[in-house]
Amino acid sequence: MGTLVQGLATLRALRSCWAAFRGSSRGIFGYQAALATTAAVIAGYLATAPLGVGAVWVTIGLGAAALLAERGRITLGPTTEVSISLLPTVFAAAVLGPLPGMIVAASSYLGDFPPLLRGGQRAYVYRAGAPYLRWGIYTSIRAIYGAAAGGAAVVGASLFVSDTGSAVAATAAATIVAEPLDLLFAALTFHVRGGRGRDIISASGPVVVAAMPFYAPVVAVLALAYEQVSPWTLPLFLVPALAAQRVFALYQGQRRLVADFANLNERLEAANLSFATALVATLDARDRYTAGHSAAVAIYARDIARRMGLSDEQQHLAHLCGLVHDIGKIGLSAGLLEKPGALTLDERREMQRHSEIGERILSNVDTYVEIASIVRHHHERIDGEGYPDGISGDEIPLLSRIISVADAYNAMTSDRPYRDAMPSRVARVRLAQAVETQFDTAAVAAFEAILASSSEDYRLARSHEFSLDSQDVKSYDLLLAPSPNVRPAISA
Repeated sequence: MGTLVQGLATLRALRSCWAAFRGSSRGIFGYQAALATTAAVIAGYLATAPLGVGAVWVTIGLGAAALLAERGRITLGPTTEVSISLLPTVFAAAVLGPLPGMIVAASSYLGDFPPLLRGGQRAYVYRAGAPYLRWGIYTSIRAIYGAAAGGAAVVGASLFVSDTGSAVAATAAATIVAEPLDLLFAALTFHVRGGRGRDIISASGPVVVAAMPFYAPVVAVLALAYEQVSPWTLPLFLVPALAAQRVFALYQGQRRLVADFANLNERLEAANLSFATALVATLDARDRYTAGHSAAVAIYARDIARRMGLSDEQQHLAHLCGLVHDIGKIGLSAGLLEKPGALTLDERREMQRHSEIGERILSNVDTYVEIASIVRHHHERIDGEGYPDGISGDEIPLLSRIISVADAYNAMTSDRPYRDAMPSRVARVRLAQAVETQFDTAAVAAFEAILASSSEDYRLARSHEFSLDSQDVKSYDLLLAPSPNVRPAISA
Protein backbone atom coordinates (compact mmCIF):
# COMPACT_ATOMS: atom_id res chain seq x y z
CA MET A 1 0.00 0.00 0.00
CA GLY A 2 2.83 2.38 0.91
CA THR A 3 4.52 1.66 -2.43
CA LEU A 4 1.30 2.57 -4.32
CA VAL A 5 0.95 5.84 -2.41
CA GLN A 6 4.58 6.68 -3.06
CA GLY A 7 4.11 5.92 -6.78
CA LEU A 8 1.05 8.18 -7.00
CA ALA A 9 2.92 10.97 -5.26
CA THR A 10 5.80 10.62 -7.70
CA LEU A 11 3.35 10.70 -10.61
CA ARG A 12 1.75 13.89 -9.26
CA ALA A 13 5.16 15.46 -8.86
CA LEU A 14 6.07 14.59 -12.44
CA ARG A 15 2.80 16.05 -13.69
CA SER A 16 3.45 19.25 -11.74
CA CYS A 17 6.92 19.50 -13.22
CA TRP A 18 5.53 18.93 -16.73
CA ALA A 19 2.84 21.57 -16.20
CA ALA A 20 5.53 24.07 -15.17
CA PHE A 21 7.72 23.01 -18.10
CA ARG A 22 4.95 23.09 -20.71
CA GLY A 23 4.33 26.47 -22.32
CA SER A 24 7.29 28.17 -20.62
CA SER A 25 10.28 29.62 -22.44
CA ARG A 26 12.53 27.33 -20.41
CA GLY A 27 10.44 24.37 -21.52
CA ILE A 28 10.54 25.19 -25.25
CA PHE A 29 14.30 25.82 -25.18
CA GLY A 30 14.78 22.55 -23.30
CA TYR A 31 12.67 20.79 -25.91
CA GLN A 32 14.83 22.25 -28.70
CA ALA A 33 17.98 21.12 -26.92
CA ALA A 34 16.62 17.57 -26.52
CA LEU A 35 15.72 17.36 -30.21
CA ALA A 36 19.05 18.76 -31.36
CA THR A 37 20.93 16.37 -29.09
CA THR A 38 18.95 13.39 -30.37
CA ALA A 39 19.56 14.41 -33.99
CA ALA A 40 23.27 14.89 -33.33
CA VAL A 41 23.60 11.47 -31.65
CA ILE A 42 21.82 9.77 -34.55
CA ALA A 43 23.96 11.62 -37.11
CA GLY A 44 27.14 10.65 -35.24
CA TYR A 45 26.14 7.02 -35.20
CA LEU A 46 25.17 6.95 -38.89
CA ALA A 47 28.31 8.81 -39.96
CA THR A 48 30.39 5.71 -39.16
CA ALA A 49 29.17 4.26 -42.50
CA PRO A 50 30.34 6.92 -45.04
CA LEU A 51 28.60 7.31 -48.38
CA GLY A 52 30.15 6.61 -51.74
CA VAL A 53 30.98 9.54 -54.03
CA GLY A 54 27.99 8.88 -56.26
CA ALA A 55 25.61 8.75 -53.31
CA VAL A 56 26.99 12.06 -52.00
CA TRP A 57 26.09 13.90 -55.19
CA VAL A 58 22.68 12.26 -55.35
CA THR A 59 22.08 13.23 -51.72
CA ILE A 60 23.04 16.84 -52.47
CA GLY A 61 20.69 16.90 -55.47
CA LEU A 62 17.82 15.43 -53.46
CA GLY A 63 18.49 17.91 -50.65
CA ALA A 64 18.29 20.79 -53.12
CA ALA A 65 15.04 19.40 -54.55
CA ALA A 66 13.56 19.08 -51.04
CA LEU A 67 14.63 22.65 -50.24
CA LEU A 68 13.05 24.04 -53.43
CA ALA A 69 9.86 22.07 -52.84
CA GLU A 70 9.55 23.29 -49.26
CA ARG A 71 10.23 26.90 -50.26
CA GLY A 72 7.37 26.65 -52.75
CA ARG A 73 4.76 25.30 -50.32
CA ILE A 74 1.18 25.51 -51.53
CA THR A 75 -1.38 27.02 -49.15
CA LEU A 76 -4.60 25.01 -49.04
CA GLY A 77 -6.19 26.73 -46.06
CA PRO A 78 -5.55 28.96 -43.06
CA THR A 79 -3.56 26.24 -41.27
CA THR A 80 -2.67 23.83 -44.10
CA GLU A 81 0.32 23.96 -46.45
CA VAL A 82 1.60 21.15 -48.66
CA SER A 83 4.66 20.46 -50.80
CA ILE A 84 6.34 17.53 -52.52
CA SER A 85 9.39 17.74 -50.23
CA LEU A 86 8.55 14.34 -48.77
CA LEU A 87 9.18 12.67 -52.16
CA PRO A 88 12.96 13.27 -52.22
CA THR A 89 13.14 12.53 -48.48
CA VAL A 90 11.44 9.14 -48.77
CA PHE A 91 13.43 8.32 -51.91
CA ALA A 92 16.73 9.09 -50.16
CA ALA A 93 15.71 7.04 -47.12
CA ALA A 94 14.49 4.06 -49.19
CA VAL A 95 17.25 3.94 -51.81
CA LEU A 96 20.33 5.49 -50.18
CA GLY A 97 19.79 4.74 -46.49
CA PRO A 98 19.23 6.44 -43.10
CA LEU A 99 21.99 9.09 -43.26
CA PRO A 100 21.03 10.41 -46.73
CA GLY A 101 17.40 10.37 -45.64
CA MET A 102 18.37 12.39 -42.58
CA ILE A 103 20.39 14.90 -44.62
CA VAL A 104 17.71 15.40 -47.28
CA ALA A 105 14.94 15.80 -44.70
CA ALA A 106 16.94 18.37 -42.72
CA SER A 107 17.90 20.21 -45.93
CA SER A 108 14.23 20.83 -46.75
CA TYR A 109 14.07 23.34 -43.88
CA LEU A 110 17.31 25.12 -44.79
CA GLY A 111 15.31 27.87 -46.52
CA ASP A 112 13.95 28.93 -43.12
CA PHE A 113 17.44 29.45 -41.69
CA PRO A 114 17.08 33.02 -40.32
CA PRO A 115 20.02 34.65 -42.20
CA LEU A 116 18.59 33.29 -45.48
CA LEU A 117 15.09 34.70 -45.02
CA ARG A 118 13.83 37.59 -47.14
CA GLY A 119 14.12 41.12 -45.76
CA GLY A 120 10.72 41.68 -44.14
CA GLN A 121 10.39 38.12 -42.90
CA ARG A 122 13.95 38.12 -41.55
CA ALA A 123 13.36 41.40 -39.71
CA TYR A 124 10.17 40.00 -38.15
CA VAL A 125 11.93 36.82 -36.96
CA TYR A 126 14.77 38.72 -35.34
CA ARG A 127 12.42 41.28 -33.81
CA ALA A 128 10.32 38.50 -32.24
CA GLY A 129 13.37 37.15 -30.41
CA ALA A 130 15.03 33.71 -30.36
CA PRO A 131 15.32 33.67 -34.18
CA TYR A 132 16.87 30.19 -34.34
CA LEU A 133 14.35 28.49 -32.05
CA ARG A 134 11.75 27.49 -34.63
CA TRP A 135 14.34 26.62 -37.26
CA GLY A 136 16.31 24.49 -34.79
CA ILE A 137 13.24 22.57 -33.63
CA TYR A 138 11.87 21.71 -37.06
CA THR A 139 15.24 20.99 -38.63
CA SER A 140 15.96 18.53 -35.82
CA ILE A 141 12.52 16.96 -36.20
CA ARG A 142 13.03 16.43 -39.91
CA ALA A 143 16.48 15.03 -39.42
CA ILE A 144 15.13 12.53 -36.89
CA TYR A 145 12.19 11.37 -38.99
CA GLY A 146 14.43 11.17 -42.11
CA ALA A 147 16.82 8.87 -40.27
CA ALA A 148 13.91 6.84 -38.85
CA ALA A 149 12.43 6.46 -42.34
CA GLY A 150 15.82 5.22 -43.60
CA GLY A 151 16.03 2.70 -40.77
CA ALA A 152 12.51 1.45 -41.52
CA ALA A 153 13.43 1.15 -45.21
CA VAL A 154 16.45 -1.01 -44.36
CA VAL A 155 14.25 -3.31 -42.30
CA GLY A 156 11.56 -3.45 -45.01
CA ALA A 157 14.06 -4.21 -47.78
CA SER A 158 15.58 -7.06 -45.78
CA LEU A 159 12.28 -8.93 -45.85
CA PHE A 160 12.50 -9.59 -49.61
CA VAL A 161 15.12 -11.20 -51.84
CA SER A 162 14.10 -9.74 -55.20
CA ASP A 163 15.09 -6.20 -56.14
CA THR A 164 11.53 -5.24 -56.95
CA GLY A 165 10.14 -6.58 -53.69
CA SER A 166 12.89 -4.90 -51.69
CA ALA A 167 12.32 -1.54 -53.40
CA VAL A 168 8.57 -1.63 -52.85
CA ALA A 169 8.92 -2.73 -49.21
CA ALA A 170 11.59 -0.12 -48.50
CA THR A 171 9.54 2.76 -49.92
CA ALA A 172 6.38 1.58 -48.18
CA ALA A 173 8.18 1.34 -44.83
CA ALA A 174 9.85 4.74 -45.26
CA THR A 175 6.53 6.40 -46.15
CA ILE A 176 4.66 4.78 -43.26
CA VAL A 177 7.29 6.05 -40.81
CA ALA A 178 8.15 9.51 -42.23
CA GLU A 179 4.78 11.22 -42.53
CA PRO A 180 3.16 9.98 -39.27
CA LEU A 181 6.37 10.69 -37.33
CA ASP A 182 6.48 14.23 -38.71
CA LEU A 183 2.84 14.72 -37.66
CA LEU A 184 3.45 13.33 -34.16
CA PHE A 185 6.44 15.62 -33.66
CA ALA A 186 4.39 18.61 -34.83
CA ALA A 187 1.67 17.74 -32.33
CA LEU A 188 4.24 17.28 -29.56
CA THR A 189 5.81 20.66 -30.39
CA PHE A 190 2.43 22.35 -30.25
CA HIS A 191 1.72 20.65 -26.93
CA VAL A 192 5.06 21.77 -25.44
CA ARG A 193 4.24 25.33 -26.50
CA GLY A 194 1.00 25.12 -24.48
CA GLY A 195 -1.48 24.08 -27.16
CA ARG A 196 -3.47 20.89 -27.61
CA GLY A 197 -1.51 18.39 -29.68
CA ARG A 198 -4.60 16.41 -30.60
CA ASP A 199 -5.93 19.46 -32.46
CA ILE A 200 -2.96 19.21 -34.84
CA ILE A 201 -3.53 15.49 -35.31
CA SER A 202 -7.25 15.87 -35.98
CA ALA A 203 -6.65 18.73 -38.44
CA SER A 204 -3.71 17.25 -40.37
CA GLY A 205 -4.21 13.51 -39.82
CA PRO A 206 -6.65 13.06 -42.74
CA VAL A 207 -4.22 14.88 -45.07
CA VAL A 208 -1.37 12.59 -44.00
CA VAL A 209 -3.47 9.44 -44.42
CA ALA A 210 -4.59 10.58 -47.88
CA ALA A 211 -1.03 11.44 -48.99
CA MET A 212 0.64 8.17 -48.00
CA PRO A 213 -1.02 6.00 -50.72
CA PHE A 214 0.17 8.58 -53.27
CA TYR A 215 3.78 8.90 -52.11
CA ALA A 216 4.57 5.19 -51.70
CA PRO A 217 3.81 4.00 -55.28
CA VAL A 218 5.45 7.07 -56.86
CA VAL A 219 8.65 6.64 -54.86
CA ALA A 220 8.65 2.86 -55.50
CA VAL A 221 8.50 3.44 -59.28
CA LEU A 222 11.24 6.07 -59.00
CA ALA A 223 13.43 3.70 -56.98
CA LEU A 224 13.05 0.88 -59.51
CA ALA A 225 13.77 3.23 -62.41
CA TYR A 226 16.80 4.68 -60.61
CA GLU A 227 18.30 1.26 -59.85
CA GLN A 228 17.28 -0.71 -62.94
CA VAL A 229 17.10 1.89 -65.74
CA SER A 230 19.26 4.94 -65.06
CA PRO A 231 19.99 7.43 -62.26
CA TRP A 232 18.95 10.13 -64.72
CA THR A 233 15.32 9.10 -64.30
CA LEU A 234 15.40 10.90 -60.96
CA PRO A 235 15.97 14.45 -62.27
CA LEU A 236 13.68 13.70 -65.22
CA PHE A 237 10.89 13.24 -62.67
CA LEU A 238 11.79 15.76 -59.99
CA VAL A 239 12.31 18.75 -62.30
CA PRO A 240 8.81 18.55 -63.86
CA ALA A 241 7.32 17.78 -60.42
CA LEU A 242 8.91 20.90 -58.92
CA ALA A 243 7.77 22.94 -61.92
CA ALA A 244 4.23 21.63 -61.51
CA GLN A 245 4.24 22.55 -57.82
CA ARG A 246 5.51 26.03 -58.69
CA VAL A 247 2.82 26.52 -61.33
CA PHE A 248 0.11 25.39 -58.92
CA ALA A 249 1.51 27.70 -56.22
CA LEU A 250 1.35 30.61 -58.68
CA TYR A 251 -2.22 29.63 -59.52
CA GLN A 252 -3.14 29.59 -55.84
CA GLY A 253 -1.48 32.97 -55.38
CA GLN A 254 -3.44 34.35 -58.33
CA ARG A 255 -6.67 33.04 -56.83
CA ARG A 256 -5.89 34.70 -53.51
CA LEU A 257 -5.05 37.93 -55.31
CA VAL A 258 -8.36 37.84 -57.17
CA ALA A 259 -10.22 37.13 -53.93
CA ASP A 260 -8.42 39.99 -52.16
CA PHE A 261 -9.20 42.33 -55.06
CA ALA A 262 -12.86 41.30 -54.99
CA ASN A 263 -12.98 41.95 -51.25
CA LEU A 264 -11.33 45.34 -51.72
CA ASN A 265 -13.82 46.17 -54.47
CA GLU A 266 -16.73 45.23 -52.23
CA ARG A 267 -15.41 47.49 -49.50
CA LEU A 268 -15.01 50.30 -52.03
CA GLU A 269 -18.58 49.78 -53.21
CA ALA A 270 -19.81 49.93 -49.61
CA ALA A 271 -17.79 53.11 -49.03
CA ASN A 272 -19.23 54.65 -52.19
CA LEU A 273 -22.73 53.79 -51.07
CA SER A 274 -22.15 55.18 -47.59
CA PHE A 275 -20.80 58.40 -49.10
CA ALA A 276 -23.80 58.70 -51.43
CA THR A 277 -26.21 58.07 -48.55
CA ALA A 278 -24.55 60.80 -46.50
CA LEU A 279 -24.94 63.27 -49.38
CA VAL A 280 -28.59 62.40 -49.84
CA ALA A 281 -29.26 62.70 -46.10
CA THR A 282 -27.88 66.24 -46.30
CA LEU A 283 -30.26 67.04 -49.14
CA ASP A 284 -33.23 65.46 -47.38
CA ALA A 285 -32.53 67.59 -44.31
CA ARG A 286 -33.02 70.70 -46.47
CA ASP A 287 -36.10 69.59 -48.39
CA ARG A 288 -38.63 67.83 -46.19
CA TYR A 289 -41.11 67.47 -49.06
CA THR A 290 -38.74 65.36 -51.16
CA ALA A 291 -37.22 63.43 -48.26
CA GLY A 292 -37.04 59.78 -49.33
CA HIS A 293 -37.41 60.64 -53.03
CA SER A 294 -33.80 59.77 -53.86
CA ALA A 295 -34.04 56.39 -52.14
CA ALA A 296 -37.21 55.59 -54.07
CA VAL A 297 -35.65 56.59 -57.39
CA ALA A 298 -32.62 54.44 -56.57
CA ILE A 299 -34.77 51.35 -55.92
CA TYR A 300 -36.93 51.90 -59.00
CA ALA A 301 -33.89 52.53 -61.24
CA ARG A 302 -32.14 49.41 -60.00
CA ASP A 303 -35.25 47.28 -60.58
CA ILE A 304 -35.81 48.70 -64.08
CA ALA A 305 -32.18 47.91 -64.93
CA ARG A 306 -32.65 44.35 -63.68
CA ARG A 307 -35.87 43.95 -65.64
CA MET A 308 -34.09 45.15 -68.79
CA GLY A 309 -31.45 42.43 -68.27
CA LEU A 310 -28.52 44.71 -67.49
CA SER A 311 -25.49 43.33 -65.67
CA ASP A 312 -25.14 43.31 -61.88
CA GLU A 313 -22.59 46.10 -62.20
CA GLN A 314 -25.01 48.26 -64.18
CA GLN A 315 -27.82 47.53 -61.71
CA HIS A 316 -25.58 48.67 -58.86
CA LEU A 317 -24.60 51.78 -60.81
CA ALA A 318 -28.25 52.59 -61.49
CA HIS A 319 -28.97 52.33 -57.77
CA LEU A 320 -26.05 54.58 -56.86
CA CYS A 321 -26.92 57.16 -59.52
CA GLY A 322 -30.52 57.14 -58.35
CA LEU A 323 -29.40 57.96 -54.84
CA VAL A 324 -27.39 61.02 -55.88
CA HIS A 325 -29.34 62.17 -58.95
CA ASP A 326 -30.64 65.32 -57.22
CA ILE A 327 -27.55 66.11 -55.15
CA GLY A 328 -27.03 69.31 -57.14
CA LYS A 329 -30.03 70.83 -55.34
CA ILE A 330 -27.70 71.39 -52.40
CA GLY A 331 -26.13 74.23 -54.43
CA LEU A 332 -29.40 76.06 -55.15
CA SER A 333 -30.37 79.34 -53.54
CA ALA A 334 -31.71 79.26 -50.01
CA GLY A 335 -35.50 79.11 -49.94
CA LEU A 336 -35.93 77.71 -53.45
CA LEU A 337 -36.39 74.09 -52.33
CA GLU A 338 -38.56 75.15 -49.40
CA LYS A 339 -40.90 77.38 -51.45
CA PRO A 340 -44.47 76.20 -50.78
CA GLY A 341 -46.02 77.25 -54.11
CA ALA A 342 -45.31 76.90 -57.81
CA LEU A 343 -42.00 78.26 -59.11
CA THR A 344 -41.66 81.35 -61.31
CA LEU A 345 -39.94 81.07 -64.70
CA ASP A 346 -36.64 82.35 -63.32
CA GLU A 347 -36.88 80.03 -60.36
CA ARG A 348 -37.61 77.13 -62.68
CA ARG A 349 -34.52 77.95 -64.75
CA GLU A 350 -32.41 78.06 -61.62
CA MET A 351 -33.90 74.74 -60.48
CA GLN A 352 -32.88 73.20 -63.82
CA ARG A 353 -29.26 73.98 -62.99
CA HIS A 354 -29.26 71.28 -60.32
CA SER A 355 -28.17 68.53 -62.75
CA GLU A 356 -25.11 70.59 -63.80
CA ILE A 357 -24.29 71.44 -60.19
CA GLY A 358 -24.63 67.77 -59.29
CA GLU A 359 -22.18 66.81 -62.02
CA ARG A 360 -19.64 69.34 -60.73
CA ILE A 361 -19.96 68.07 -57.18
CA LEU A 362 -19.65 64.40 -58.12
CA SER A 363 -16.87 64.82 -60.69
CA ASN A 364 -14.58 65.90 -57.84
CA VAL A 365 -14.73 62.32 -56.51
CA ASP A 366 -12.37 60.10 -58.52
CA THR A 367 -14.64 57.06 -58.50
CA TYR A 368 -17.76 59.07 -59.39
CA VAL A 369 -16.78 60.32 -62.87
CA GLU A 370 -19.24 58.02 -64.69
CA ILE A 371 -21.92 58.71 -62.08
CA ALA A 372 -21.44 62.46 -62.59
CA SER A 373 -22.13 62.13 -66.33
CA ILE A 374 -25.27 60.05 -65.73
CA VAL A 375 -26.54 62.56 -63.17
CA ARG A 376 -25.95 65.46 -65.58
CA HIS A 377 -28.22 63.95 -68.23
CA HIS A 378 -31.09 62.55 -66.16
CA HIS A 379 -33.39 65.41 -67.30
CA GLU A 380 -32.66 65.05 -71.02
CA ARG A 381 -35.57 64.00 -73.27
CA ILE A 382 -35.69 61.49 -76.09
CA ASP A 383 -36.89 64.24 -78.47
CA GLY A 384 -33.99 66.52 -77.55
CA GLU A 385 -36.10 69.07 -75.65
CA GLY A 386 -34.58 68.34 -72.26
CA TYR A 387 -31.77 69.99 -70.34
CA PRO A 388 -28.95 70.87 -69.79
CA ASP A 389 -27.48 69.87 -73.18
CA GLY A 390 -30.54 69.14 -75.31
CA ILE A 391 -29.20 65.78 -76.52
CA SER A 392 -31.62 63.14 -77.81
CA GLY A 393 -32.21 59.42 -78.27
CA ASP A 394 -29.22 57.13 -77.80
CA GLU A 395 -26.96 60.12 -77.12
CA ILE A 396 -28.47 60.08 -73.62
CA PRO A 397 -26.77 57.46 -71.39
CA LEU A 398 -29.06 54.47 -70.85
CA LEU A 399 -28.93 54.79 -67.06
CA SER A 400 -29.87 58.47 -67.38
CA ARG A 401 -32.95 57.41 -69.37
CA ILE A 402 -33.83 54.84 -66.72
CA ILE A 403 -33.45 57.34 -63.87
CA SER A 404 -35.59 59.83 -65.80
CA VAL A 405 -38.50 57.37 -65.79
CA ALA A 406 -38.07 56.44 -62.11
CA ASP A 407 -37.68 60.11 -61.13
CA ALA A 408 -40.81 61.28 -62.96
CA TYR A 409 -42.97 58.44 -61.64
CA ASN A 410 -42.00 58.96 -58.01
CA ALA A 411 -42.44 62.72 -58.33
CA MET A 412 -45.97 62.22 -59.71
CA THR A 413 -46.97 59.73 -56.98
CA SER A 414 -45.61 61.87 -54.12
CA ASP A 415 -47.24 64.81 -52.34
CA ARG A 416 -45.93 68.29 -53.07
CA PRO A 417 -46.78 71.53 -51.23
CA TYR A 418 -48.65 72.77 -54.31
CA ARG A 419 -50.46 69.51 -55.28
CA ASP A 420 -51.52 66.10 -53.99
CA ALA A 421 -49.95 62.85 -55.14
CA MET A 422 -51.38 61.19 -58.28
CA PRO A 423 -52.69 57.62 -58.08
CA SER A 424 -50.24 55.08 -59.45
CA ARG A 425 -52.49 54.20 -62.41
CA VAL A 426 -52.64 57.85 -63.52
CA ALA A 427 -48.86 58.28 -63.28
CA ARG A 428 -48.35 55.11 -65.33
CA VAL A 429 -50.66 56.45 -68.04
CA ARG A 430 -48.67 59.70 -68.09
CA LEU A 431 -45.45 57.74 -68.57
CA ALA A 432 -46.96 55.75 -71.44
CA GLN A 433 -48.22 58.94 -73.13
CA ALA A 434 -44.72 60.46 -73.05
CA VAL A 435 -42.93 57.48 -74.64
CA GLU A 436 -40.61 58.45 -77.49
CA THR A 437 -40.96 62.12 -76.67
CA GLN A 438 -39.82 62.44 -73.07
CA PHE A 439 -39.09 58.86 -72.02
CA ASP A 440 -37.30 55.79 -73.40
CA THR A 441 -39.75 53.12 -74.58
CA ALA A 442 -37.80 50.14 -73.24
CA ALA A 443 -37.39 51.73 -69.80
CA VAL A 444 -41.11 52.59 -69.53
CA ALA A 445 -42.13 49.11 -70.70
CA ALA A 446 -39.82 47.45 -68.15
CA PHE A 447 -41.15 49.68 -65.35
CA GLU A 448 -44.76 49.03 -66.29
CA ALA A 449 -44.13 45.26 -66.18
CA ILE A 450 -42.73 45.68 -62.66
CA LEU A 451 -45.55 47.91 -61.41
CA ALA A 452 -48.29 45.72 -62.90
CA SER A 453 -47.30 42.81 -60.64
CA SER A 454 -46.30 44.82 -57.58
CA SER A 455 -47.99 45.62 -54.30
CA GLU A 456 -49.47 49.04 -53.63
CA ASP A 457 -46.75 49.71 -51.06
CA TYR A 458 -44.12 49.20 -53.76
CA ARG A 459 -46.00 51.37 -56.26
CA LEU A 460 -46.16 54.22 -53.75
CA ALA A 461 -42.69 53.65 -52.26
CA ARG A 462 -44.03 53.02 -48.77
CA SER A 463 -42.24 49.77 -47.83
CA HIS A 464 -39.10 49.69 -45.68
CA GLU A 465 -36.76 49.07 -48.62
CA PHE A 466 -37.48 52.64 -49.79
CA SER A 467 -36.14 54.26 -46.62
CA LEU A 468 -32.75 55.93 -46.85
CA ASP A 469 -31.39 53.85 -43.96
CA SER A 470 -31.96 50.63 -45.89
CA GLN A 471 -29.72 51.89 -48.70
CA ASP A 472 -26.61 52.01 -46.49
CA VAL A 473 -25.72 48.32 -46.72
CA LYS A 474 -22.28 46.78 -46.43
CA SER A 475 -22.63 43.95 -48.90
CA TYR A 476 -22.69 44.14 -52.66
CA ASP A 477 -24.77 40.95 -52.75
CA LEU A 478 -27.39 42.44 -50.42
CA LEU A 479 -27.54 45.54 -52.55
CA LEU A 480 -28.32 43.44 -55.62
CA ALA A 481 -30.87 41.22 -53.91
CA PRO A 482 -34.04 41.55 -56.02
CA SER A 483 -37.13 43.20 -54.64
CA PRO A 484 -39.97 40.73 -54.09
CA ASN A 485 -41.85 42.52 -56.85
CA VAL A 486 -39.18 42.17 -59.54
CA ARG A 487 -38.26 39.31 -61.86
CA PRO A 488 -35.86 39.65 -64.78
CA ALA A 489 -37.50 39.64 -68.19
CA ILE A 490 -37.29 36.26 -69.95
CA SER A 491 -36.82 36.22 -73.70
CA ALA A 492 -39.12 33.98 -75.64
